Amino acid sequence: MNHILLLEDDDALGQGIRMALETPDCCVVHSGTLRQAAELLQTSVFELLILDINLPDGSGLDLLRSLRQSGNLTPAILLTANDLELDEVTGLEAGADDYITKPFSLAVLRARVNAQLRHFTPAAPACLELDGFRFDFSRLEFFKNGTPIELSKTEQRLLRLLVENRGRTLPRGLLLEKVWDGGEFVDENALSVAIRRLRAKLSDAPIKTVYGIGYVWEVGK
Repeated sequence: MNHILLLEDDDALGQGIRMALETPDCCVVHSGTLRQAAELLQTSVFELLILDINLPDGSGLDLLRSLRQSGNLTPAILLTANDLELDEVTGLEAGADDYITKPFSLAVLRARVNAQLRHFTPAAPACLELDGFRFDFSRLEFFKNGTPIELSKTEQRLLRLLVENRGRTLPRGLLLEKVWDGGEFVDENALSVAIRRLRAKLSDAPIKTVYGIGYVWEVGK
C-alpha cells in the first residue's frame, strides 16, 4: 500500500485529486494547511508528497526545504499556479522531484504520480552506527558494543523501519502492514510481542511507546 500526503488548501481541488489517485493499493491523505501537513509528517510515513506552494499559513516550498535539510528524501511533486521558469527552477533546486503548474490534467498528474512511485525505493544506508549499535542490513549482521545480536526476520524488518525513520512515530497499523506484508490477518498482539523481543535483545535501545499511536526510535535523548 502506497501512502500519499496531499497538501492543497483548495478543498474542492484536493478532494478531486484524492478521488482521482486513490486505488485499493494507494491511500491519499489530504491536508489543507501547512501546520496539519507538518503534524502528519511527524506521525506517519508516506511514499510520495504532493505539495501546493501557496498556502494560507505558509509555503509548501519551505516545508520541502525543511524536509530535505533533515534528510527526508521522500519523493515530492510541487503543485502551483506559478508558471515562470524561475519558479520551476527554484522548486527543483529545493528538492522537488517534479513540478506541475495549474491548471493541469488529472490524467497527467496520475501518470507522474505513478512514475514517482515506481522509481522510489527508500534509500537506506547499508550500515548504521547509533549509540553503540551497529546495524548492517546488507549483511544481516547486528551488534551492540561489538557483541553480535541474533534477530529474526520479523525483528530485522521491524528494526529497519524504526531506525530508518528514527525520530518519527510510526503508527501500529503501518508497522503491521510493512512488517507482515499487508497485516490484514495478523493479530495486533504480534506487534507488541515483536517490540518486546526486540527491546530485550537490544537492551537500552531508545524504542519508545507512543500510547494510542505506535512506536518511535527516539533521537537526541
